[in-house]
Amino acid sequence: MNIVGITSCTVGIAHTYMARERLIASGKKLGINVKIEAQGSAGVEYQLTDEDIKNADAVLIASDVVVAGKERFKGKPLIEVPVSMGIKSPENLLTQIKNKLGK
Repeated sequence: MNIVGITSCTVGIAHTYMARERLIASGKKLGINVKIEAQGSAGVEYQLTDEDIKNADAVLIASDVVVAGKERFKGKPLIEVPVSMGIKSPENLLTQIKNKLGK
């Protein structure tokens, strides 16, 4: 299973990157391929490619602000949650997505 997504927070420093790291680590633990773009104070980092998006089974946006480029995900199942969920319960979040998609 492949999940792509974006993390972003109001300040764009700590929570953006904490959520990204925890989601990726939890994906590895659960056997889910997770690629996350960070939209922080330094701009877009780890930008998702068209190929990443094409191969995605779902899109996860963990953010407290409006993210740029959301239109890239048209036609993909889209889950939007506060960035805190990506930090506090990333395994639970990814498991819920996996179960919802029946993968």
